Amino acid sequence: MKNFKNYTPEKYATSDFQKIEEGIYKTKSRYSVGDEEVFVTSLTFEMEPDCYGEEDASPRNLTQVPIEGLLDEFNLFVTDFYEQLNETSETICYQEFGSFDLADIQKLRTLIGKRFYAVPYMENGEEYYNMVTE
Repeated sequence: MKNFKNYTPEKYATSDFQKIEEGIYKTKSRYSVGDEEVFVTSLTFEMEPDCYGEEDASPRNLTQVPIEGLLDEFNLFVTDFYEQLNETSETICYQEFGSFDLADIQKLRTLIGKRFYAVPYMENGEEYYNMVTE
């Protein structure tokens, strides 16, 4: 994954979202009971078909690797897939990420302008991967 950029969807201008800081908003969680709030940010990025786990990736097919690595690394979950945008885009992927911890979203946003990808390795005959940021 490369070329991470901020994306500000129109929905962030509604009363359902409260701006916390540049690119970060607070809203009610759609995935929990009650009034629990979640911090969200939206990013665009490009998948890299030459990288491990991204061979068949596209905006319409975000592969498990490295998305799962990203979610694990930053303690996140996906809150919006922007299906219509991803369906019509040739190279740019759109995704909203959420966390109950503001620091996780702030850390994720440090990827803006960087690459994030998986590097495989073998251990005891099993294949694993490490996530790399550059």
